[in-house]
Amino acid sequence: MRTLLLTISALLFITTPAFSADGLISTQSVYDVKTTADRLEQNLKTKGMTVFTRINHAEGAQKTGQTLRPTELVIFGNPKVGTPLMKCSQTMAIDLPQKALIWEDESGAVWLSYNNPDSLAKRHHIKGCDEVIKKITAALNNFSKAATSR
Repeated sequence: MRTLLLTISALLFITTPAFSADGLISTQSVYDVKTTADRLEQNLKTKGMTVFTRINHAEGAQKTGQTLRPTELVIFGNPKVGTPLMKCSQTMAIDLPQKALIWEDESGAVWLSYNNPDSLAKRHHIKGCDEVIKKITAALNNFSKAATSR
């Protein structure tokens, strides 16, 4: 029993907490917001993705005299993958390009969140693009892990 408890405890420390709610997938980062966003952006570019822009919402809030915990949005995509989705359902274009939100919660934990591709497929009634959805799901999971873990 003691061995089992030690094994479970060890697994909790080496795995990155993640959750999925309201169509979002969130993975906890071991880095701060800026470092996580930098790592994500670099990994996306290395994999041939286009990073369209990066928005620092906390900086924007500061310009209006308000405060906001560190919050950055990275907007990225690849027309080779997005176009087939839009051909399955043109309304998918409202959710493309992809977005990743890197944010600090009230306890100081940093998260990388993105839209769950399965939720987007349901939202846009996408049929016949299962392989594309699977490919996007795997890619987003890999990008998220690369940005958030050592």
